[in-house]
Amino acid sequence: MTLIFLFVIAFIAGLIDSIAGGGGLITIPALLGIGLPPQVALGTNKLQACFGSGSAMLHFIRAGQIRLQDCVSGIIWTAVGAGLGVLAVQILDPGMLRLIMPWLLGIIALYTLFSPRLGQEDIHARWSAGYFYFIFGLVIGFYDGFLGPGTGSFWAMAFMLLLGYSMVRATAYTKVMNFTSNVVALFFFMMVGQVHILEGIVMGVGQFIGARIGARLVILKGSVFIRPVFITMVLLLLAKLVLQNQ
Repeated sequence: MTLIFLFVIAFIAGLIDSIAGGGGLITIPALLGIGLPPQVALGTNKLQACFGSGSAMLHFIRAGQIRLQDCVSGIIWTAVGAGLGVLAVQILDPGMLRLIMPWLLGIIALYTLFSPRLGQEDIHARWSAGYFYFIFGLVIGFYDGFLGPGTGSFWAMAFMLLLGYSMVRATAYTKVMNFTSNVVALFFFMMVGQVHILEGIVMGVGQFIGARIGARLVILKGSVFIRPVFITMVLLLLAKLVLQNQ
């Protein structure tokens, strides 16, 4: 019954995460709820998240929404940033980031809410891709390895504002970066034995299926569909972090 519960939770999380991010809001509490210690819950969550982000990424590639050759530097710098973040969390207190993140998420929610045309179509890039991936690969990759909540939202907003991507395209490329940081973080968690393989794989299957359906919906429905889901997930992440900081 526990494994069935985890499969269903992961399916729902994969569906939502592939559309707007924030699947960890569902999966991490579920893993903690079955009695896993926090570090093991985080490590197991990275295992199942690899299935979801990988599934969505593959679907976007096959649909022609992603050209991997365009984001090689992003993959490299995100991997470096995520590795540094996982190492840093062993020695640093994440308390300061927890205080800053709600403000950033609040700004993202408000900006998206009051910019109805944001992400409707591709526009001219404000930054060069090389400079963008160097800065944001290191920074957001580090954040995902160090703390994690809201990573997809930060990537999607950065892609739209600085590279001029539509919301559909930003969602697609976000999955490449999510998959990269998930794999790197998983490697480090496995090195210290903080991953439950059975639970992670069962949830991974649910994630894979849910993410595939979600990615199809993104392509079929476009920004009109993504926008309300994106804003809702950002607000839920914001509420979660505010409550944690009380």
